[in-house]
Amino acid sequence: MSIGNLVIRRLSLLVLVLFGVTLITFAVSHLVPGDPARMLVGQRASEETLAKIRESLGLDLPLHIQYGRYMSGLLRLDLGTSIRTQRPVAEDLLTFFPATLELALCSIVLAVAVGIPLGVWSAVRKDTAVDHISRTYSVLGVSTPLFWLGLMALLVFYGKLGWLPGSGRINPFLAAVPRVTGFLLIDSLLSGNFAAFGDALYHLILPAFCLSFVHIGQFSRQVRSSMIEVLGQDYIRTARANGIRRRSLIYRHALRNALIPTVTVVGLSIGDLLGGAIMTETIFAWPGMGSYVVDSIGFLDFPAIMGFTVFVATGYVLINLLVDIAYLLLDPQIRGVG
Repeated sequence: MSIGNLVIRRLSLLVLVLFGVTLITFAVSHLVPGDPARMLVGQRASEETLAKIRESLGLDLPLHIQYGRYMSGLLRLDLGTSIRTQRPVAEDLLTFFPATLELALCSIVLAVAVGIPLGVWSAVRKDTAVDHISRTYSVLGVSTPLFWLGLMALLVFYGKLGWLPGSGRINPFLAAVPRVTGFLLIDSLLSGNFAAFGDALYHLILPAFCLSFVHIGQFSRQVRSSMIEVLGQDYIRTARANGIRRRSLIYRHALRNALIPTVTVVGLSIGDLLGGAIMTETIFAWPGMGSYVVDSIGFLDFPAIMGFTVFVATGYVLINLLVDIAYLLLDPQIRGVG
């Protein structure tokens, strides 16, 4: 399969994915009991005021017409206007997205930096103490609920020991960092504010660790499985018989081929982190898209909820596309398949 054909096929599927996601999200969000108009103006508002608010927001229209209007706007790349903030949803998401992406990227870097070497060591030292510890950690990572891990991390490292900050993205008493990219680590370096850079990195430790905990186990297990399979191949045994050094054999020959299946896991984990950040951002009061959509759900802000799901769904499809392209580039043999 050529890269061009793959891109066309995946982008055509994006339309179907977005239709399904918007339809399900719209139906579920409107099944929740409550009145966004009343939450907007308060419990003491008169029925006349409520009627005017509902009319201005289009909430008085039948559901199929509301959905049709939303899809019509979506075709024009218009995600609507937030009921809660009264700003365009796209503008809100772009404001909060850098915080979520910064957290997700730091988490994935940590997961790759720990998970891949752990998987390699586990495979090379199969059935030793290192292997048993790695496999135990993998099981713990997959089975530990994120909300429980976050709360325990807060209790120990913030509440009991006081080593790490418990919430927020940066100390509010520090000098404000000019917004250039929205990424605090980058913006603080661009402005030469190294105190803010250090504090932003300090605030990242707990949420990034909790968010990466599960994925470290996944990467370790995937790399271990792939490495064991590759190390049993004939060309590895031949290379070993020809006297190639063990270190070169493992890292230059075996690991390169073992990492190809891991590309898929790492790529999908990035999309996973964007969605999974909701729980982490809520626990650590991280001002990203997760906190934004949680506040929107509590306010029954339908356009914001819909916009978030569309944004994340689009991200998943595009990340899948990039993973498949990387797969084709890393393993040209599969280009002839499909």
